[in-house]
Amino acid sequence: MTASQKKAVETYRNRLSEKGLARFEVVGRDADRDLIRALAKRLAEGGKEAAHLRKAVQSSMTGTSPTRGAILEALCNSSLVGADLNLKRPRQPGRKVSL
Repeated sequence: MTASQKKAVETYRNRLSEKGLARFEVVGRDADRDLIRALAKRLAEGGKEAAHLRKAVQSSMTGTSPTRGAILEALCNSSLVGADLNLKRPRQPGRKVSL
């Protein structure tokens, strides 16, 4: 590589590290290339979706079952939190049934 190419690569890697990212190489099957790239891209974006994806991949790799309180955590992370839903229904008498 020429000096300008080396400097460009160094600058690129410095920008990545400032964002909290790192460039690395993995070895895998050619058929999994798009999957690995998509997974890495999603994880690099951050946010709730990335955290959920990271947790799912980690639990599948370790083989552990979901931790206690996972249902409550999922409900708290729901998009309906704070949606101001009216969940009350009018009370009606039951129907008459002949036995």
